[in-house]
Amino acid sequence: MSAYIQRTGTANTYDASLRNISNRQNKLSDSQANLTAGKKIVRPSDDPANTANAERARTRISRIAADQRALDSQRNAIATAESALGDVTDALQRFRELVVNAGDGVNSGTERRFFVNELKGLRDNIYTLANTKDTNGLPLFGALGSALTPFVGPQATAPDYTFKGLPGQTASTDVAIPYALDGDSAFMFDPSIDAAYNVQMGDKLTQLNASTVTLTDASQINGSSYTISNMVIGTGTVAGSSKATYTVTETPEGSTTPNAPVPVTLSGPDYPSTDKNIPVTFGGLSLTITGTPSATDTLSITPSASLFSVLDTAINDIGNAPNAHNASLAVSQALQNIDIGIGHVLAVRGQAGELINRADRMYNNQTVRSEQLEADRSRAEDLDMVKGISDFNLQQTGYQAALQSYAQVQKLSLFNYIS
Repeated sequence: MSAYIQRTGTANTYDASLRNISNRQNKLSDSQANLTAGKKIVRPSDDPANTANAERARTRISRIAADQRALDSQRNAIATAESALGDVTDALQRFRELVVNAGDGVNSGTERRFFVNELKGLRDNIYTLANTKDTNGLPLFGALGSALTPFVGPQATAPDYTFKGLPGQTASTDVAIPYALDGDSAFMFDPSIDAAYNVQMGDKLTQLNASTVTLTDASQINGSSYTISNMVIGTGTVAGSSKATYTVTETPEGSTTPNAPVPVTLSGPDYPSTDKNIPVTFGGLSLTITGTPSATDTLSITPSASLFSVLDTAINDIGNAPNAHNASLAVSQALQNIDIGIGHVLAVRGQAGELINRADRMYNNQTVRSEQLEADRSRAEDLDMVKGISDFNLQQTGYQAALQSYAQVQKLSLFNYIS
């Protein structure tokens, strides 16, 4: 039976103790660095996989923060536009109220002109609000793109007001809403949809009345202006009534030369002597004329290109009305078209409110996503402080033990036993 004898030299024991101290010291230093930084990954080499995960999470968090800053700017712009539309609505309601008051039959021409002064101020305010800009100097109602001043007018040639831009509404994305609203939809009119026409009597002293214009066939609408003249009551087939005839003259949009007049004879009922209503139809439109026409009576029917056109026409017709009858006719035409304009403004204002709500939802969703990514980043690189302190204390205890062990090894010498 053989015995295995191992001999360990003192120098080897010294080296082993020093290596142990060095290892303990390095681990203690690493634990201290982790505690100081609050991270379990101080260098990428500590954990390459989790380092990549943490960096990916930080990149996405930064991207969300940038999207939220842009969304804040977009929301503020739309909120400002919505507020401007609210001011426009209030101004239009006040304008409408003044128009009704101006049409009161007890008002004289001078008194109606007093109303006109305030109406002009409201018109100017509405026009200014339509050209409102955001804090960056960009128009809030620029649609898909426009000049810095989207609405231009009044102009000498038709149309009197124009929108200098591309109509339409920019689409929202998952993280953004438009910076601007469709001003063309809010303030400009389409004659084939809105039928916002103004009827004026050529003979200001006539006692004829005209209804507002209604749309009968949108496919025939082309933006032309019309003149109704030569209204004659012919021989009827029923006692006390007669056939009515008139002539329609069309002036195409953008032209100053009218087309050839077209005579029209009513094919419907005879002209009744009781209500004296003459139905007039032309170019996909219709209206009713009430009263007994004379040879000098003419009516001009002009499409209103915009809300501003309606306001200008109301101011002009009411201010220049020679009598209460013409003022009343101007008021009835203005109220119809103002109501159309209010409908446009309210529709776009509702769209603005929906965009603001959508922006709020987007912001909240992005905040939740950012919190999730922050949790992912924290799991990848942040240190559990309780565990970190426990590990540090354990390493510190091990380091102290290694130092004490080395102190004991230093006493191991043959000379300590030869005496």
